[in-house]
Amino acid sequence: MKRIIFIALLCVSSFNYAQIQLQGVVKDSIGNPLELANVIAINQETKALESYGITNDQGRYKLNLKKNTNYSLQVSYISMKTHQETIATKETNITKDVSMVADNTLDEIELTYEMPITVKGDTLIYNADSFKNGSERKLEDVLEKLPGVEINDDGQIEVEGKVVNKLMVNGKDFFDGDTKLATKNIPSNAVDKVQVLRNFSEVSQLSGVTNNQDNVAINIKLKEGKENFWFGNITGGGGASPDSELYLAQPKLFYYSPKFSLNFIGDLNNIGELAITRRDLRGFGGGFRAPSRSSGTSINLGDNSLNFLTNQNNALEIENKLAATNFSYSPNKALDLSGFAIFNSSRILSRETSFVQYTDADLGIPDEATEQNSKERSTQGLAKLSASYKPNFNNQLDYDVLGRFSKDVQNQGVISSVIGSTSQLDEVTPFSLNQNLNYYYTLNETNIFAFEAQHLLKNEDPFYNALLGNDPNNNNETDPDDRDAFDTTAEAMGFNTTLDNYNFAQNRRIKSSQLDAKLDYYNILNSKSNINLTLGTILSNQQFNSNIFQFLENGSTFNPTPNFNNGLAINDTDYNFSDVYLGAHYTLKTGKFTITPGFSVHAYGNKNSQFGETFKDNFFRFLPDFETRIQFKKSESLTLRYNMQNQFTDVTRLAQGLVFNNFNSIQFGEPDLQNSLSHNVNLFYSSFNLFNYTNVFARVAYSKNIDQIRGLTDFENVIRTSSFFNSNFADESVSAFGRFQRTFGKIRASLSSNFNYSKINQFIQGRQSLNERYTQSYRPELRTNFRVAPNVRVRYNYSISNNNLGTSSTKFITNAPSIDFDAYIWKSVTFKTEYTYNRQSSDAQPAQTFETWDASLAYRKDKDAKWEYEIRATNLLDIDSRVRNSAGNLSVSNSETFIQPRFVTFRIRYEI
Repeated sequence: MKRIIFIALLCVSSFNYAQIQLQGVVKDSIGNPLELANVIAINQETKALESYGITNDQGRYKLNLKKNTNYSLQVSYISMKTHQETIATKETNITKDVSMVADNTLDEIELTYEMPITVKGDTLIYNADSFKNGSERKLEDVLEKLPGVEINDDGQIEVEGKVVNKLMVNGKDFFDGDTKLATKNIPSNAVDKVQVLRNFSEVSQLSGVTNNQDNVAINIKLKEGKENFWFGNITGGGGASPDSELYLAQPKLFYYSPKFSLNFIGDLNNIGELAITRRDLRGFGGGFRAPSRSSGTSINLGDNSLNFLTNQNNALEIENKLAATNFSYSPNKALDLSGFAIFNSSRILSRETSFVQYTDADLGIPDEATEQNSKERSTQGLAKLSASYKPNFNNQLDYDVLGRFSKDVQNQGVISSVIGSTSQLDEVTPFSLNQNLNYYYTLNETNIFAFEAQHLLKNEDPFYNALLGNDPNNNNETDPDDRDAFDTTAEAMGFNTTLDNYNFAQNRRIKSSQLDAKLDYYNILNSKSNINLTLGTILSNQQFNSNIFQFLENGSTFNPTPNFNNGLAINDTDYNFSDVYLGAHYTLKTGKFTITPGFSVHAYGNKNSQFGETFKDNFFRFLPDFETRIQFKKSESLTLRYNMQNQFTDVTRLAQGLVFNNFNSIQFGEPDLQNSLSHNVNLFYSSFNLFNYTNVFARVAYSKNIDQIRGLTDFENVIRTSSFFNSNFADESVSAFGRFQRTFGKIRASLSSNFNYSKINQFIQGRQSLNERYTQSYRPELRTNFRVAPNVRVRYNYSISNNNLGTSSTKFITNAPSIDFDAYIWKSVTFKTEYTYNRQSSDAQPAQTFETWDASLAYRKDKDAKWEYEIRATNLLDIDSRVRNSAGNLSVSNSETFIQPRFVTFRIRYEI
């Protein structure tokens, strides 16, 4: 790996040494510098675009050119005549200033070659063909090559350090802006331009009065000829493995016209290639955003869906079926209709072994080795309809409705060195309905009104069943150390302990209803300032019912003794929450500064009723917030934010009755729980410099939580029982992220780093202890982007995790170098390969390693050919498993997850 990095650095040095610089200043006719002027150099012999640049705020440009070569220099600027002249390079650098003259005809400028990057206000436009080399197949392959654009480890698009939250195609939302479905499925050969929309606002009327600094959207402009015609591709393939026949079918079809668009994505395979994961689908929000997101109130309705053991990338067997369609229709200029429907079904088999060590030796909890085998079935469906009516600039009405359902089942077998053998069944069939209504009204140039309301209905019904071995003769032992781990707890619960097995279950049902609404008034005082007044409310109701019972050998059921947990073996809880708030914010622009101080005043009401008792809590709270942004240049800014936030819990932590999270984790709530309060500070710096191709992004965040809701944990062997309370011990966390990126001709170098520190208080067996964690990670990277030569990306991931867990400490180190190689050769063959070496070590265990290696070879007659033939191999080294070290609040663990074996498949792709 060191040799590869050395060779790459040598290439960079040689590349720069063989070039000279052409630089200068672009001015208007009276000598004022012109920022964001486009400068390109065209090789006179090859007629190819050799280099390009954009002037900075001082009008300066800089191009890297070959020695002893003739170029056509073209300089363009809006409302100016294009400047053209011939430049002959020698052995030394050249300085050339350019004076532009006004173009009174204002005709559209026609250039022989398009700029690879163009800046128009807050919009950054990439010409996709300028960055392609022919090996790309999907949108993701194009985006990764654009300066300032990254695909992070979660598959999200990041632009200038900010996550893109909306993606459109020809101005139409693609599956309501979901970026992962777009990057994995839109064909690269359909992409003409990638438009990055910074400071993006969904509502044009509010663009001048709302803070959109963190909002980034991407619009994909299709190539000419793609409109009014179906395009996309259909892929089919298969192969063989030692245990099964492999198959793959993936139709991806798209249709766009000015008034109507229709997309369809299908996926049927058993080789683990997923268009969207279960986790992504569960987090698919459909574009919904809570009106109260910036009010200072955060209420958690909880998530009682099935928490699958298996990440779909770490499974022994995967079968997946997906059908997704998205449409938009504009019958006239005032009305837009859109919607989508997604159905996904997966079947997964997984296996994992782990070794858990509890960090506090004084607790007397034994170390535990486990083996888990799991069969998981998941069926999920989503459907959404949206309507937007905008008869004129002053009025806009939006309505959205999103329905969601799923049926998830997990059968798990666990063999524990402490508990013994256990069979578990988790099952849940939740559904939800979310509606959104927004109305925006501009009274005149200085007065704007905005009403937003959202209503959520959610019904969740998790069922849990566990079957554990039991020795009835052992239950009579007086010494707890001589008894099975679960016996003491089972006896205390009043279960029948004379049976050969404990077969117990729990039914739960959580019904949630929430209304979140607000009315905003914006008064534009002048061109430099405005005021915003907000009146809002959050009203929610949650009902929680549960009961625990035991299956007897004759098929009947048995309920625990009513004396257990003071008779609270069931739950019947009704929880109501209300927040009525008034907010005020003032925005002032002065020079480079934009200052926005504000506050909100809240009247809170909490009431929960259970077991004939009612618990109430009504109070007022003042929550300040503040933001300052310094705009050093158009492409360089520093933003500081501070806010206080009130955080409220869900009904399951208030319910006094017993809840089984699983057979060795039991909880009961506390009805008197209060809210927690947090102080949050964020600092973000961004510099996107197209003059010297240097991009720098950095973010620092600090958070302090007061009156945090904490778990109070007690152990009986490895059986954990938890309750909750408000603690006056404050938790703190600090995180920092930074990325430096620099482009040298066709080579891009970057360095990313992350730092995280957290201080968490925990309470075990009645004792308070302080856990401190410090993690740091670094990722240097070099990648090339040649048009006619193979390309390489070399990365090195290095991370250190230090965990000080009260009476013990651990340290984990990960080293993971990787190399990606792709080549488009003979204008017909595409070869790609990816290799990663991962080494994980700790101060308590010997180092463990694993390697991954994938490769593919594809043939198509030329880049415009309809048919492509590909052979692809995954897990070429046929490794059995991946290893992972982790640390929690109570324990550290070492896990080994078994994965799919080597797969070799043959595929045929047809381009439409």
